[in-house]
Amino acid sequence: MIFLSWLFLLPLVAGIEVDWSSQSSINDGLALIAKGLMDYYNGNDTGQTPGMFSNPYYWWEAGAAWNSMVDYWYYTGDTTYNSIIMSSLQFQVGDYWDYMPSNQTTTEGNDDQGFWGITVMAAAEKNFDDPREDQPGWVYLAQAVFNTMAARWDEENCAGGLRWQIFTWNNGYDYKNTVSNGCLFNLAARLARYTQNDTYIEWADRVWDWTKSVGFIIDTNEWWPVYDGGFIQNNCTDIEPIEWTYNSGLMMSGAAVMYNYTNDPIWLNRTQGIWNRARVFFLPGGIMYEAACQPSSQCNNDQRSFKGIFSRFLGLTSLMAPTLSPEIQQYLANSSIAAAQSCSGGTDGHTCGLDWSRGGWDGLYGLGEQMSALEVMQNRLVWTRPPPLTEDTGAVSVSNGSAGTVQEQRPVVEHLTLDTKDRAGAGIITAIVLIMLLISAWWLAF
Repeated sequence: MIFLSWLFLLPLVAGIEVDWSSQSSINDGLALIAKGLMDYYNGNDTGQTPGMFSNPYYWWEAGAAWNSMVDYWYYTGDTTYNSIIMSSLQFQVGDYWDYMPSNQTTTEGNDDQGFWGITVMAAAEKNFDDPREDQPGWVYLAQAVFNTMAARWDEENCAGGLRWQIFTWNNGYDYKNTVSNGCLFNLAARLARYTQNDTYIEWADRVWDWTKSVGFIIDTNEWWPVYDGGFIQNNCTDIEPIEWTYNSGLMMSGAAVMYNYTNDPIWLNRTQGIWNRARVFFLPGGIMYEAACQPSSQCNNDQRSFKGIFSRFLGLTSLMAPTLSPEIQQYLANSSIAAAQSCSGGTDGHTCGLDWSRGGWDGLYGLGEQMSALEVMQNRLVWTRPPPLTEDTGAVSVSNGSAGTVQEQRPVVEHLTLDTKDRAGAGIITAIVLIMLLISAWWLAF
């Protein structure tokens, strides 16, 4: 009997089956994975915070997950989750519309803010539903994130760069890392292309040159590894030589966007160099894995989402540097087939796992696993839709170069509008309160 109960918990399907020649089949498969991702969202529940996913997922990962859902809408046309995406992205903007919400000040780092900025940049590039006129637009928010991050550029330590953390009380304030600077670089490149404001090119050059000068990116002519970071106490020379997929993705796709905008072959060379090294993140057979933690089964909740972010940036790279597209898309194809096979777990039968090389579910599950499977599959579709839009090619989100530089606090509480029934009810309550106060006063007097 116990054996039969155990069998009942096993997945009943071999994975999500997708016919990649059929758009409807692709959409059906992606819908199942997207539903699994949204199963971790509880921000609209009583007592929860809009925009946030259930514990133990941090604020930064919520921002990255909304990027996945913006992309899901874009590639499938499914608007099921658009209202939740909209309300989540708007709720978390903070009092100054720069993704510095007061409820995150104890933990928010530069990379955390940066990923929310990258998400709204994608919303602008894809013409995601425009916010109301009294709310900040997508590219405004991206520029506000960029401007507040750029203002923290630290020349006094390691001759430049962003620290990992924003606030002195957080662990990692003494560490400068690639992901924080990579977010700034990626945003600069995409804002340059979107607005055609060459000030962003200057910033992209500055961040790239600094990252390379301290040795976080190594130019070996043929392949360029991207390392994690270093401590300011040692002038950022004690480099942590860990290679994460999302760091390579941030720098590679940013370089590809710079190539697309400037047509300068130096940026194509840089993109190619990082991609040459990024093949280390694929097992034989072209199946993606997180090389720094998967073999030892030590990936934490954050790291289990990195492949999804990497897949997203691979898709962007293949669009912005088309000569690399055939090879990148082949790796995405091999990985997506394996990822779909991993999505055979849980009580729903399509919960996705971490290890895509097993030919089925590995027993692991979470927001990161769903995000990664969704992204690796939907980034095979980048050529089926228009490339990221700009102000000159149909984007409707309006830019504002000074966003985030003037801290004009927005209204936190909206004024209530009371109809006749509400006023009557309020009057009755007021009368009752006054009567109770009079009775209390009489009792105390006598």
